[in-house]
Amino acid sequence: MSFSTEFIDSVDNLQALKYLDLSGNSFFQGLSVSITNLSSLEYLILRGANFFGGLPDSMGNLVSLKFLDLSYSNLSGPVPRSLGNLLQLTHLDLGSTKLSGQIPLSILNLTQLEYLEISENSLEGSIPDEVTAVPNLIYLVLFDNLLNGTLPSWLYTAPSLKGIILSQNQFSGHIKEFQTKSLEYLDLENNKLQGPLPSSIFQLLNLTWLLLSSNNLSGVIEFRMFSNLPNLNHLDLSYNSLSLTSNATSSVNHILPNVSDLLLSSCNLSEFPQFLKGLKSLESLDLSCNKIEGKIPQWMQEVGNGSLTYLNVSHNSLTEVEHFPWKNIEVLDLSSNLISGNLPIPASTINFFLISNNSLNGEVSSLICNATSLRVLDLSHNNLSGTIPRCFGNLSNSLEFLNLKKNKFYGTIPPNFAQGCRLTNFNLNGNLLEGPLTPSILNCRGLEVLDLGNNKINDTFPHWLGSLPYLQVLVLKSNHMHGSLRVNSSKSSPFFSKIQIFDLSSNYFSGPLPVRYINSFKAIINLEKIGSTVSYMGVHDYGVGFYTYSIGIVMKGQDRELVKIFTMWMIIDLSNNQFEGGIPKVIGKLNLLKGLNLSHNNLIGDIPTSIRNLTSLEWLDLSSNRLSGTIPNRLADLPFLSSFNVSENQLHGQIPEGKQFNTFGNDSYEGNKGLCGFPVSKGCNIIDPAPPNVLEKDGSKSNIAFGWKVVLIGYGCGVVFGMSVGYVVFQTGKPKWLVNLVENQHEKRRRRKSKKGNHSSRRRRI
Repeated sequence: MSFSTEFIDSVDNLQALKYLDLSGNSFFQGLSVSITNLSSLEYLILRGANFFGGLPDSMGNLVSLKFLDLSYSNLSGPVPRSLGNLLQLTHLDLGSTKLSGQIPLSILNLTQLEYLEISENSLEGSIPDEVTAVPNLIYLVLFDNLLNGTLPSWLYTAPSLKGIILSQNQFSGHIKEFQTKSLEYLDLENNKLQGPLPSSIFQLLNLTWLLLSSNNLSGVIEFRMFSNLPNLNHLDLSYNSLSLTSNATSSVNHILPNVSDLLLSSCNLSEFPQFLKGLKSLESLDLSCNKIEGKIPQWMQEVGNGSLTYLNVSHNSLTEVEHFPWKNIEVLDLSSNLISGNLPIPASTINFFLISNNSLNGEVSSLICNATSLRVLDLSHNNLSGTIPRCFGNLSNSLEFLNLKKNKFYGTIPPNFAQGCRLTNFNLNGNLLEGPLTPSILNCRGLEVLDLGNNKINDTFPHWLGSLPYLQVLVLKSNHMHGSLRVNSSKSSPFFSKIQIFDLSSNYFSGPLPVRYINSFKAIINLEKIGSTVSYMGVHDYGVGFYTYSIGIVMKGQDRELVKIFTMWMIIDLSNNQFEGGIPKVIGKLNLLKGLNLSHNNLIGDIPTSIRNLTSLEWLDLSSNRLSGTIPNRLADLPFLSSFNVSENQLHGQIPEGKQFNTFGNDSYEGNKGLCGFPVSKGCNIIDPAPPNVLEKDGSKSNIAFGWKVVLIGYGCGVVFGMSVGYVVFQTGKPKWLVNLVENQHEKRRRRKSKKGNHSSRRRRI
């Protein structure tokens, strides 16, 4: 519901009003000052309201207010200092809004305050520090902000404090000794805290949550130190520099008897801790990224048998898995170990089964399809062989991620993906698969990533894939695919409108470059908004951690697997094919493109001046073609271009100077005898005659791969939107008559080629 100004102003007449709840409504003109005149108001609840603007200073007029909840609203701006006037306030919740700036010192005036939450905002600076601050505070919730500095001293002495939730900030320094004994929840995850754990933590008898992961904490901790914490339910010490040890002779029956979530990733463990034997009600166990060797011990079947639903022992040195006794297991991650033998079959309750990067061999038993609730199956990077079980098609109503990459599967792709298929990621890269593609993939309407590269698939280009409405990544590289990319259909519906990565390299495709597809790449032309708000493509949080898409690309001449795909990567790779004709001018529409590789084809004609519009371009490879003319000077204005290769063509004239072009070496231009200027040794004092029209090419596939310069983490380049229109003027700093002479010679050569019919294929439209 939306409230008009007149209605809100009428509230001003209710001076005796003590309770007002307008949650979930809209206030298009901001919070009315009339509400702040209700001097008798004790409870004001506007949770989920849609505000415009910030809180007025007149909020300090509500001197009788005891309970204020403005969470999940659209508030912006700073936290007003006037809130410090609300001396009767016991509950203040400003969480999940858009507040910024610092926490005002006046907050410490609220001596009656019991609950303070300003989580999920953009607060900066440190927490105000006064020894006598908020003496009655029970819960402090400030997670997911930009707060920094050391933890305030009053946190350690506040007598009533039960919950400290400060995760996902930038706090630094040591955790000091707690004087209070009332703490039940301590969450300091994802900060920059360092040093050892204070001994007082092990004396907080009421502690139920202790979450300290992803800091710089150090030191040695013995598990027996936790024996004084009988109520501890959730313990997370992962991703620090801690070393956990256990005394094998000590009793294990009284250590953490009630713990349900135990997360000890990257804690320098060399074995399964013995005290796990006593954990009968354990639900989640994470021992990943440690140094555990051998096999899962027999006694582990006693741990949480009947209650354990999540087990992560990835990134260790496990060599053997005999069986899985946990009958209710839902998430099992055994990836990145040394496990050999046949694929173990988990319980039918499994939702997520990850066993990639091991040494498994043999065929995949169809028994795995008994797991009818399977959502994520990752068997990649093993030595599995045989045909892909046809029953995977029957799982497609539940299966969302199927990754069989880098194995030895042969035969054809299962042809029976059912109606209602839920696959979003289908990766068969690096196997021995043959035959044509199966049109039943179209039943997977939500497919976002299809990677069939590095197989033996013999087929023409599957144009029908273009109708998949959410397809973002299509990789068909290094197969035996052939034919033209010409679209015979007269339908006007767009193809591949969501595509961001389009890799058809190292096949036998021929004919002109696909103009119709290029015109339809709306996500790269910035006409189709990218729906994801996350940094990496395919990030899914299932409550048990994140699972991201991965993809193989060629980087510096070698195949590399990127375990994350940045959402703004826009890449087209059509290299190592038999495409012919010219590079179409419409390529300049792809203004969000990061990488373009058209090398090792039979392309002719000029480098289009429209490439200057690709203002996000970081790498461009046009090498090993038959391109002629000059390198457009305006390419030097591409702000992010860091890799450039036009070697082995028929280009001539002066190489552009300045900016990015001053960083490219001679190998970017070799094989073009007509080029002159830096960095090649040939000067530009004379005008060379035009190079021969025809340079024979043997048509064989080249093993030379262009190096892609890619930033994986902390992507720093901004994206420049927009497209400029016009032609590049050839400017070299030479006299005008010389510029005109060069342009006239270039025009004459272009006309001679046109008369010989060399441009006929370029005029054909797709």
